[in-house]
Amino acid sequence: MATAEELWLRSRRRDIRPALHRAVGLGLAAGWLIIAQAWLLARVVSAVIIDHRPLPAVWVDLAAMLPIFALRFALVRAAENVAFEAAAQVRRELRARLYAHLQALGPLWLTRQSSGDLANALVAGIDALEAYYARYLPNMALTALVPLSILVFVLPQDWISGVVLLVTAPLIPVFMILVGKGTETLNQQQWQLLARMSARFLDSIQGLTTLKLFGVSRHEAEVVAALTEEYRIGTMKVLRVAFLSSVVLEFLSTISIAMVAVFIGFRLFYGEMRFFNGFFVLLLAPEFYLPLRNMGTFYHARMEAIGAAQGLLKLLDTPAPPPPGSGRRTLDGAAGVRVVFDAVSVRYASDLPPALDAVSFSAPARGLTALVGASGAGKSTVLHALMNLVQPQQGRILVNDIPLGALDADDWLRHVAWVPQRPHVFEGTVRDNIALGRPQTSDGQVEQAARAAQAHDFIAALPQQYATVLGERGLGLSGGQVQRLALARALLKPAPLLLLDEATAQLDARTQALVSDTLIAQARQRCVILAAHRLSTVLQADHVVVLDAGRVVEQGAPAQLLAAGGAFAALVRAHDTAVAAEAPA
Repeated sequence: MATAEELWLRSRRRDIRPALHRAVGLGLAAGWLIIAQAWLLARVVSAVIIDHRPLPAVWVDLAAMLPIFALRFALVRAAENVAFEAAAQVRRELRARLYAHLQALGPLWLTRQSSGDLANALVAGIDALEAYYARYLPNMALTALVPLSILVFVLPQDWISGVVLLVTAPLIPVFMILVGKGTETLNQQQWQLLARMSARFLDSIQGLTTLKLFGVSRHEAEVVAALTEEYRIGTMKVLRVAFLSSVVLEFLSTISIAMVAVFIGFRLFYGEMRFFNGFFVLLLAPEFYLPLRNMGTFYHARMEAIGAAQGLLKLLDTPAPPPPGSGRRTLDGAAGVRVVFDAVSVRYASDLPPALDAVSFSAPARGLTALVGASGAGKSTVLHALMNLVQPQQGRILVNDIPLGALDADDWLRHVAWVPQRPHVFEGTVRDNIALGRPQTSDGQVEQAARAAQAHDFIAALPQQYATVLGERGLGLSGGQVQRLALARALLKPAPLLLLDEATAQLDARTQALVSDTLIAQARQRCVILAAHRLSTVLQADHVVVLDAGRVVEQGAPAQLLAAGGAFAALVRAHDTAVAAEAPA
């Protein structure tokens, strides 16, 4: 009975069925040429050895074999190319579908996943399907058609050999299935282990600097080595099953060919059949069993594809969050962007408490609005909701009195600049990372943004300054330097809404004060919404929203909230106490 993975693999062949039919047709034509080749060879050998005719008398048959060889080679190559193109089409479409699904799952889901596991599914997992579509499917059809075609020519020449071929042929796939019965489970285990190993290795490489700092790099290397050894042992188990099935297939086919040869030999010895008939059948016997012997290789390609499909299906079956609003309205942000949260509630899962619970506040088109609260209070969720990364289940978000869901999602993002908690620096120059998405920006504008983000001084100290090539994830830079690069990237974008999620968390006090001055200056030109633990910038904000467990407990001007002596005042006191404790004696 076909598994869910194999049913899914079969469903993908609808779009490539014409190409598969062409591949099978070309392969079948090549099989017919094998019969013609054997017939000509039997004629030549019979004429020269048995009838003692001179070579010139069989020159026509010998000459006819040359174009048959060439045409057969051309047909086999054409069949392989057609099948490969069909498999490549499936891989392209499936990879595009996976990318689209990952985009639908959103960056929040991606941050909780192992990048190594995803990379293994997108690269090795999809590549493993090639053999299934390019070799397994076409050759399984040829496994039935070519032997039947040969049998049609063998039976009139020697019905006894035809019966032997007909009886022994089913034994090969039966024994192959019996021997390789556990291969599917082994392949699935190998794919799971490969995903774990890839994820662990990639995460170790990306965090190598941190591992070195804490002195645990040697331990991590031992863990990766243990996973590698486990994978090697598992691979050898799969190969052992593969070799065992191959040996069984070769043994059965060899015994079957030997039986045909023995029957033909005895009847030739007693003069019960002509040499031409016997030699012709004997030439076709190995070709009759060849597709059946190759079935072992194709069968393991099927098992490998099923193992890979298990991980791909798990990824594709992951439910995506509701898409952002499908509105088509565009926003005129020339006069600024005013944001209003009206009783907005967000819940990430039905079994979890709400991340936001009836949150209401407004942020003016020009001004600094600060979101404060303990970790998990809902500050990042507010920003994610504004970015359309999560969809409110209740309430509404208004932008210039227009519901956010009514706006075109792509057009809305053009009005937003964002600095996340963990900004990403790509492999490339400093300039490319600051001007990300804006390649036409002048060098002067890039430097101006870097100066505003207090990043120019450390960039000027780099070997090639703005032309210095950075490693993936900002390899070679500190966390604070990465944050300032991301801030420069956001300041360079002329967006009327600037969102900052802990944008100064890794900066020293002096740099943080300078960046705070920049943000206050930016707030005179656009709407700035800042989520922060450190309160030096918050005290200079125009409006403060205090969140606790997803609810707004206080909001207003900082001075008013301090005078009220409520939750905000308690946060400030706790902050001052922590700063005093960290100060040197």
